Amino acid sequence: MAQPPILSLEGMALQQGGKWLFGGPDHAPLDLHIGPRDRLALIGRNGVGKTTLFRMIGGMIETDAGTRKVKPHAKIVLLEQDPDLSGHTTLMDWALDGEHAPQEFEVEAIAGQLGIDMSRETTGASGGEKRRAAIARALAQEPDLLLMDEPTNHLDLGAIDWLEGWLERYKGAFVVISHDRTFLKRLTRATIWLDRGELRRKEVGFGGYEAWEEQVYAEEARAAEKLDAKLKLEAHWLERGVTARRKRNQGRLEKLWQMRAQRASMISAGGTAKLKLATEEDFKSKSVIVADKITKAYADRTIIKPFSLRIQRGDRIGIVGANGAGKTTLLKMLTGELEPDSGTVEIAKTLTGVMIDQQRQLLTADKTVRQVLAEGGDWIDVRGVRKHVQGYLKEFPFDPKIVDMRVGVLSGGERSRLLLAREFAKASNLLVLDEPTNDLDLETLDLLQEVIADYEGTVLIVSHDRDFLDRTVTITLGLDGTGKVDVVAGGYEDWQAKRQAPVTGKAKADKAEDKPAASPPPPPKPTKLSYKDQRDYELLPARIEELEAAIARGEQILADPDLYTADPQRFANVSKGIENARAEKDAAEERWLDLAEQVEAL
Repeated sequence: MAQPPILSLEGMALQQGGKWLFGGPDHAPLDLHIGPRDRLALIGRNGVGKTTLFRMIGGMIETDAGTRKVKPHAKIVLLEQDPDLSGHTTLMDWALDGEHAPQEFEVEAIAGQLGIDMSRETTGASGGEKRRAAIARALAQEPDLLLMDEPTNHLDLGAIDWLEGWLERYKGAFVVISHDRTFLKRLTRATIWLDRGELRRKEVGFGGYEAWEEQVYAEEARAAEKLDAKLKLEAHWLERGVTARRKRNQGRLEKLWQMRAQRASMISAGGTAKLKLATEEDFKSKSVIVADKITKAYADRTIIKPFSLRIQRGDRIGIVGANGAGKTTLLKMLTGELEPDSGTVEIAKTLTGVMIDQQRQLLTADKTVRQVLAEGGDWIDVRGVRKHVQGYLKEFPFDPKIVDMRVGVLSGGERSRLLLAREFAKASNLLVLDEPTNDLDLETLDLLQEVIADYEGTVLIVSHDRDFLDRTVTITLGLDGTGKVDVVAGGYEDWQAKRQAPVTGKAKADKAEDKPAASPPPPPKPTKLSYKDQRDYELLPARIEELEAAIARGEQILADPDLYTADPQRFANVSKGIENARAEKDAAEERWLDLAEQVEAL
């Protein structure tokens, strides 16, 4: 017999800033029922109201309509992304304050497993320490329903593993917002999707979410065929923005596997190359950072034991390890910010970098999006290519209508995405990303992976996001905390496979290091491009730029709010032109990507 829900939201409506977020004239009222053993992933773009919904579930927001029903004596606990610790001297003082104050010994027991000293003063605590303290506080309250907003932010891999284990044994229900795909796939059994004011639910964990999302958008696009041109265009933009990107990313992943196989041959034990490589001189000429036997120690602790690596142009380097293992130290030495105690680091004189760290600089709240991206103009230079600012916003993906909105009204995730859009536009040949996935939604993560895959320079990434590393990097530098740095061709899973592989002799060790565990064998080497293929490869980039400019011009015309009423035929013609241009652009991108992969493999 089905058990009654722990919590129900029925007919909820909420208005914020003069706009209906849920319910009202624009959306159906919001309904949600959470059962006693539900494991729910809450999915949605930044800014759609996920955190607001959490606060509604927690009873922290008074809605304009609807009822909230809670099972008698049920304990609902919210693990906030940025909890307010003001007014408390130590982390323990804060943990013991609240509606469901836990026992101190229970907080200490969990804090000990997470490796956090709860006597630490709140004013000097790092992001990671605050996150661990918040987890200890939430779990010690023994909730019946646990609401987790980005629980893995600022956690290292060891803490994430511990939290996953605790949640697997947990007897209550939880709802989680997270960008960590691996975390979501391992733990969730159902998905609730907040999209354009509507809350959908499907009894499938996050592993089945993307297929469900594509199915919904495809059905909407078919239904839009019967509606007016504007609605049809909006539906097709949604469908293309999701499905086309994922299709292209399959090609990018195949290219990534090829790059990993090539790099595996260069870093094999004993230096033996298994693939045909360029000459040694050519290999050296492509090197942009060369570390030779570098070391680093603080006081009596060795952070980095003698370590050597030659980073080539186009490499994507991931750096992983527990907090305090030396990830940031290694990153700073490789980029020349920190001198090694011994050994040398040679950096190419032509290297110009863009740094995006986890303590992202704040954007001025009173500036408009247009001012942030294009200094108030209509056009922005994106790594040497001129693009219309509204078209560029769609790439990230924003509604172009926000171009004249103030930054201060954007959500935290939207501000992070806007900052990424600005930084990625800068001309550079080195990207340094320190925990780049924090505060980003899943769709923006897809875009970030796409930007990194298409980036022509070198990328250095420090991240705890396992899925993100598996999708982006060609080499992983794994730090185990003893000072040793493993160099593995592939991503996080490949590093884990190497660590877990039994060492029973040189042959097995070579095999574990040379062949990425999660990567398929490289495809057969293609033959030379035909005349038509070669011509398409050379001419398509210019055609794609022409189509992007045409789309931007059309979107600028449609931005006139009076056009549809004043001249519906022109509106329909421009809409159809944009739709055709997008279809041609998508096809051209697919075609060029296929050809580029063939050229890379020649």
